[in-house]
Amino acid sequence: MQVENGDGFLLTRRTLRLGNRDHVELWVATIRGPVKLMSAAQNPVCFSPTHQHQKVRQLISQHRLSVSLEDTSLKTLEQIPLVMLRARNESEQFRLRRLADEHGLSLYEADVKLQDRFLMERFAYGSLSYQAEIPDASGTRLNAKVKGNTFLPQLRALSFDIECDEHERLFSIAVAGPNCNRVMIVDIGQPFLSDGLRPDYERIRVTTEKQLLEEFQQTLTQADPDILLGWNVKQFDLAVLERAAKRLGMPLNIGREHSPLSVREWENGQTIVEVPGRCVIDGIEALKTMTYHFESFSLDNVASQLLGKNKLIVDEDKLGTIKTFYQESPDELADYNFQDCVLVNEIAAATRMIDFLVLRSTLTGLDMSRPGGSVAAFLNVYLPKLHRAGYVSGLRPQDGGLASPGGYVMNSVPGLYRHVLVLDFKSLYPSIIRTFKIDPMGLAEGLLQPESAIPGFKGAFFSRNKHFLPDIIANLWAQRDEAKRQQDAPRSHAIKILMNSFYGVLGSGGCPFYDPRLASSITLRGHQIMQTTAQWITELGYRVIYGDTDSTFVHLEGVSEDGHAIEIGKQLESAINQRWRAKLKEELALDCFLEIEFETHFKQFFMPTIRGSEQGSKKRYAGLISKNGQDELIFKGLENVRSDWTDVAKDFQKTLYRKVFLGEKVEECVRDTVLSIRSGQLDNRLVYSKRLRKPLQHYTKSVPPHVRAARLAQQQSGTARYQNRTVVKYVITTQGPQTTECQTHPLDYEHYIEKQIRPIADSILPFIDLSFDALANEQLGLF
Repeated sequence: MQVENGDGFLLTRRTLRLGNRDHVELWVATIRGPVKLMSAAQNPVCFSPTHQHQKVRQLISQHRLSVSLEDTSLKTLEQIPLVMLRARNESEQFRLRRLADEHGLSLYEADVKLQDRFLMERFAYGSLSYQAEIPDASGTRLNAKVKGNTFLPQLRALSFDIECDEHERLFSIAVAGPNCNRVMIVDIGQPFLSDGLRPDYERIRVTTEKQLLEEFQQTLTQADPDILLGWNVKQFDLAVLERAAKRLGMPLNIGREHSPLSVREWENGQTIVEVPGRCVIDGIEALKTMTYHFESFSLDNVASQLLGKNKLIVDEDKLGTIKTFYQESPDELADYNFQDCVLVNEIAAATRMIDFLVLRSTLTGLDMSRPGGSVAAFLNVYLPKLHRAGYVSGLRPQDGGLASPGGYVMNSVPGLYRHVLVLDFKSLYPSIIRTFKIDPMGLAEGLLQPESAIPGFKGAFFSRNKHFLPDIIANLWAQRDEAKRQQDAPRSHAIKILMNSFYGVLGSGGCPFYDPRLASSITLRGHQIMQTTAQWITELGYRVIYGDTDSTFVHLEGVSEDGHAIEIGKQLESAINQRWRAKLKEELALDCFLEIEFETHFKQFFMPTIRGSEQGSKKRYAGLISKNGQDELIFKGLENVRSDWTDVAKDFQKTLYRKVFLGEKVEECVRDTVLSIRSGQLDNRLVYSKRLRKPLQHYTKSVPPHVRAARLAQQQSGTARYQNRTVVKYVITTQGPQTTECQTHPLDYEHYIEKQIRPIADSILPFIDLSFDALANEQLGLF
């Protein structure tokens, strides 16, 4: 047998059953092209407390399980000794787990997937080197051995998009990427009006849906992409294609080596897609993983926000227009279909989405196609180190665990202020973990010798020298600083998200390391740090008016110049950092990795009250800053940044606040807005937009306005136009909510004034001694 050595980047992984034994199949991208690796037969393992091994042995014997018991030196974090259980395959381990649950027996790490353990125990996170045998008659590399390395790939991506009717009858499929741009359309006899006039993509006619799917398969085989890109591609495009293939009685072999597409739809709404050899990336999932926020994640809205471009169909009834194009103007349908693919590619390029996901994979071992996955990422990074220290992970709490204390939020002092500074602790929770050595194994070791350990909260003690998480964070911190120096934004962002996820993981009942002492020792330490910092700032003669998690808001009373305010901010940053270093060294003999930064200077700042109360609000404020020599408004948690407020309300708030901050007269602004609404001049900007979170029939206990509007529209049109996740655009009329396309009654202008304009005006006008009622009624001539 010839032996091959190489470097690759992981595209897909799965466990295959061959001859009653489980093997791990890996597809990797290499400099020579895609390579399929197959491991030797693997045995899934888990662990059981030594004191219950007799019961486990009886269970295995009674049910004739192919599971063996082996001695091990590993133990739980509670110092319980263990035996290791080695199953013949994953089916046997699944039977063992089910029987153990039925008999009240504990199994540790029984839910770690074989393919994931194979990679994590070899520290193979995305990038890997391999050694494998090449049989004479197959390109599959057999008996593959892998280990982690730093290889980074050049990946080929292809976006695709489908068009169909409401019954999932396929019209067309478009693909777009380097050297492969085409639209395949089922021909119904209508000629293309612009045949030969579009140099940017090729049009291919087919006569049946089956031929359409066959052409799509052939296109992917020829283009052979590493990545399939799309928008809502898992829950819609691939799910529809898989159902269409079943309906037509054909396989959909779009994976490498003609392997079939697999789609599994779970009851919780999650859709799992498997295309062996090709990574499937959904643009919506990727942007959410990158922490992008949009009012709507529709392709049209995201493209508009990021690219300044729109889809070629902007009608409210997109499906109706698509069906009309298909029947009457297939060239326009083809253009629309192809443009959607182009927009996805341009969004991916603008956000460097693929670079981000590649780097996330190298840091965490998560597949590029997997959204979220904070717990899985933590396990991939932490478990191999823990095993080598002689421990295994714990058990997930059956009740989901107790809620840990949240971040510190101070009661605000409402008001309209001049010169407010914001000082932020840089990555507060990661720096707390690093400084105070908060760590699952560190807790286990610290409890053994509390007299020399670092005290935490709720009875926690942490070892000063036996831990992993503080060092993991230190390494990531250094990598992020280097990424910033190299202006590598995707890597810096991926590291930031990973570091910030550690607290949430330790406080999650879905994590086998869940322990209230861990999460509380982070958040309650954060409370202590924020309160102490505020006390020190007060002692220096300044007023703290608000604090939130890692941010402290300081009012500089009596300061008149911007330059003076900025200088004070720098002085506070230096003084606070110096005091924390001295305090931790003196009291706990710890090096301090806490770092506060002077982040923002608000020239004008407004902290509102809670509506209907004199108490200050939380997580809601607005202010005016100077950026590149220009004044810029900042809104946090107010109507301007909420998706359930109309454009009129958002514009009104922006204009009103700016005038207040600049000391300008606001009476005319208020009067004109009320008059313009009542006179019908702003009708097109009084539209609400709300997404359906579930099918219309599932809204029973509470029926919000957008659901009422959608139900009425469907009754009027006789069609099921509004499906789960559809965005409903509606207005409030004199007869209640109605969709914009089915509006039959005039708008209820007083609703908009009372529910959209009044709350904004009432929030700030009293602070400048004005009354909305007086101004609005004056417009009516009542005063």
